[in-house]
Amino acid sequence: MRIAQAALSFLIGTHRLWSADWLWGCPLIVLTVIIHVSGLGFVSQRANLIHVDIMKHRHPFAVMVVVLGATTLLATILHAIETGIWAIAYCVVGALPDFRSAMLYSFGAMTTYGHETLFLEENWRLLGMIEALNGWLLFGLSTAFLFWLLQEVSPGSRAGR
Repeated sequence: MRIAQAALSFLIGTHRLWSADWLWGCPLIVLTVIIHVSGLGFVSQRANLIHVDIMKHRHPFAVMVVVLGATTLLATILHAIETGIWAIAYCVVGALPDFRSAMLYSFGAMTTYGHETLFLEENWRLLGMIEALNGWLLFGLSTAFLFWLLQEVSPGSRAGR
């Protein structure tokens, strides 16, 4: 019975502390995923057009390298923008004192690299973990997209013929 009471008090106590984290974190995840998917869709359209246009020339491997390199750069910029959105949220809720610290923390959380000297305010710590979850989703989308694009623009692929 004591274990059940302890578990129940933990859940009730953390619910009050963590509800704001989830109220901020879930919409931020949805927003960044929408931005990411929209951005990758735009990049996909442009990459395919450029690939088809450039394939008329004689260097298919060079075309593949240029298209994948440019796409990777654009995906990285998308990740930076999404990290900036999280950093702004940290400043708005007062979890970190300034944008520079918030951006550094956010990059660490988004990449799950970690941060040894930057910590969110005590009542916002779960929000950092929620951002790490968001990073997994976004990097998974980017990885799947780049793998698909590699197959599309490879010289031996059906699309590349």
